[in-house]
Amino acid sequence: LKEENASLRSKINKLQIFSETQADKMRKLERKLEENKIKEEKEAQDLEAMVQHVEQNLQLMTKRAVKAENNATKLKQENALLQVQLKNYKTENEALRSGQSASLAVVKQNADIALQNLLTVITNSRSSIKQLVSGAESLQLVADLLKSIDRISEMSEDGQ
Repeated sequence: LKEENASLRSKINKLQIFSETQADKMRKLERKLEENKIKEEKEAQDLEAMVQHVEQNLQLMTKRAVKAENNATKLKQENALLQVQLKNYKTENEALRSGQSASLAVVKQNADIALQNLLTVITNSRSSIKQLVSGAESLQLVADLLKSIDRISEMSEDGQ
């Protein structure tokens, strides 16, 4: 009975050691499982943030595309308007060219009158410039005289 008791105690000790080993393994696995859960949560948050960033970029690109389309539409409309204006200007230009021969004589006459007036102004301005230069020379002479008077008066004061 003692032998059997000792054998059973030995088995119980082995089972307790095995149970403690299994409990340690279980705790390690639970910690590892918890770490993996935390890691997966962080990865899920990172993925969510990345998805939000991609969505924001898509919205921004969509806005840019809409803006570019609006600009393209405006430019097309402006181009069409300019084409119409160009056509109108060409038509007007052709009309002016056909009537140009009649008005060309008037333009030539006006140019001749303007030339005559310009030549008169040039002649008058030359005489005015000559008078101005002559006046400037006279003023320079007066200034030189005044300087001489100042020197003479200074010398006479020193000489007294």
